[in-house]
Amino acid sequence: MKDSDIHTVIRILRRQSRRWRAPVVTEVSQRRKAPFAILVSTLLSLRTQDQTTRGAAARLLQRANTPQELLALSEKEIRELIYPVGFYRRKAALLREVAEELLKNHGGKVPSDLEALLRLRGVGRKTANLVLTLGFGKPGICVDTHVHRISNRLGYVRTRTPEKTEFALRAKLPRRYWISYNDLLVAHGQNICKPVSPLCSQCGLEPYCGRVGVTRSR
Repeated sequence: MKDSDIHTVIRILRRQSRRWRAPVVTEVSQRRKAPFAILVSTLLSLRTQDQTTRGAAARLLQRANTPQELLALSEKEIRELIYPVGFYRRKAALLREVAEELLKNHGGKVPSDLEALLRLRGVGRKTANLVLTLGFGKPGICVDTHVHRISNRLGYVRTRTPEKTEFALRAKLPRRYWISYNDLLVAHGQNICKPVSPLCSQCGLEPYCGRVGVTRSR
């Protein structure tokens, strides 16, 4: 893929994404527009499918939409609300720890600074960037497994880790695409550009894709 093709690729991704449901954290941001809700749903989503996260986030946020309300719940109550997300026991404890940190160090508010977010327990670059972009509308590039895989499969970047993909994209992806890039590639990865045997015959990006690492497709 040539670097100049990115504009066409983004247009195609935007057009095709209208057919699919938005990623779960994006849905939460559209309904609630609250950084705390986005932080909670992102932490729940780690290593968990969207459908499971969607229900767990809805149940928890209905009971606890602020750090104060979350701390009013026992760890057992949180576990019961978020089950069966992956690592639900650890995540229940983590959510209480994060709520405590927010109240102690940030006046109960989610910080809007990348470095401050990264200092929160359990928050990595993916989570921090997603909170910045969806919670505060600030420029950032959230790189999960879909974004990392597809950016490399296209041949737009050549990196070995999601963190290196983020910095490679920061260096070359036009800034106006930063916030939407994650949503578009996650939807594309969930529906077309799957990790194993992607649906290349149904992909509108086929003329621009380098198919790097693809050995079998449908």
